[in-house]
Amino acid sequence: MKVVAIAGSIVGSTTKTVMEKVIDMFADQYPQHEISLLDLGKFDIQFSDGRNYVDYEGETKEAAEMIMNADALIIGTPIFQSSIPGTLKNVFDLLPVDAFRDKTVSTVVTAGSAKHYLVAEQQLKPILSYMKANLVPTYVFVEEQDVFQKEIINDDIPFRIERLLQDTVMMTDSFREMREKIEAQYDF
Repeated sequence: MKVVAIAGSIVGSTTKTVMEKVIDMFADQYPQHEISLLDLGKFDIQFSDGRNYVDYEGETKEAAEMIMNADALIIGTPIFQSSIPGTLKNVFDLLPVDAFRDKTVSTVVTAGSAKHYLVAEQQLKPILSYMKANLVPTYVFVEEQDVFQKEIINDDIPFRIERLLQDTVMMTDSFREMREKIEAQYDF
């Protein structure tokens, strides 16, 4: 299984800190699977202009292909001004409408306040559903106070990440098995 963890912002460190923890925990718990980080802060990604993602060049094409070749995605996003960052939305805009078909997508949300808890439900999940993602229903919500000097200080966060990773792997495996059963019914 190929998993891509996306750090969905070009500024700040909280989301990247949490996503690095996600990668470390995933690699420890599921060494048989491949996981990589797509840190939008380290990629020079063009603005979407409606072209097919394969027609872009350089790091834009590389980022889009990483996502398209993944079996599962773990999207980490900060909440800015009660919304997901434009850099993450731009990545979604680069991809086809059904880019997440047959992909399991889970989310990690970082925010400065508990007031932003429902942004994932109201903004991120509708986009992912529209793009045909198999969504892990729960997500990990991390407040700014849970991270200090690029270290997670809330002891509950690793437990929530662990459960999210379990759900992501289980859901990916379950959907793959169901697709294989359906495809086995056909003679060709």
